[in-house]
Amino acid sequence: MNAHWHPEWLIPQWPAPSGVRAVFTSRAGGQSPAPWDSLNLGDHVQDASSRVAANRQTLALATACRPVFLRQVHGEQVAVLEAQSLDLSDPQADAAVSRQRGLGCTVMVADCLPVLLAHLDLPVVAAAHAGWRGLAGLGAGGLPGSSAGVLGTVFSRFAGLAGQSQAQAAQRTIAWLGPCIGPGAFEVGAEVKAAFEAWHPGSGAYFELLPGSSAKYLADLAGLARLKLHALGIAGVYGNDGSPGWCTVRQPSSFFSHRRDTALGHSTGRMAACIWLA
Repeated sequence: MNAHWHPEWLIPQWPAPSGVRAVFTSRAGGQSPAPWDSLNLGDHVQDASSRVAANRQTLALATACRPVFLRQVHGEQVAVLEAQSLDLSDPQADAAVSRQRGLGCTVMVADCLPVLLAHLDLPVVAAAHAGWRGLAGLGAGGLPGSSAGVLGTVFSRFAGLAGQSQAQAAQRTIAWLGPCIGPGAFEVGAEVKAAFEAWHPGSGAYFELLPGSSAKYLADLAGLARLKLHALGIAGVYGNDGSPGWCTVRQPSSFFSHRRDTALGHSTGRMAACIWLA
């Protein structure tokens, strides 16, 4: 482990090549006071901009890369990070892909699912912010999007940068799922279940009817992402298995949670998943 990484940050346990680095921050190791305590990386949650900048600098120093943050909108747009990305200021996208060493594909989360991709043979990495809308293939604001969803869209760009067909790339791609709202806490309406079933009838297995309700369900966001990745041909999926330790809602000392903390009447911070080529 890098000496500058906080011991509570998560380092993906996956068979990534030696030149691939990745980290998922917890809420520990920063400068922000409650309710953003302490490593809040989001600049849109009413935390002081100076503290957010200091926290982002903490991440940059720890990773020895330049994390490129995105303006996320729960959509499917993908930012391709190249050398000139150093001049960009938070491009609007919900995923990033790169083959440029030293640039960190970075997504922020506080219940949504972070997904990291790495190629086993070629220098290509990607990160995606997978909320249920982006995962289901709906655009920002609830508008119809492509059926590929954010994972299908980013994988298409990922394979393109690798110079391979998606079928070829899938055989040599691995994925890591970070913490997100867990299947015991993610209450959704019937329209969410219907959106996923419109893409894949097997999606229904990842929804459990809420006791005492006829139209509310508990959804397994990480399980749905695994289904999406497997449908793309990516068999090597690591990380979040849906157990309570991965749930952002159930682990308040470790993770920010938008759903948990807004229900308590206050704002919350954002964590980040970052992947880069060293």
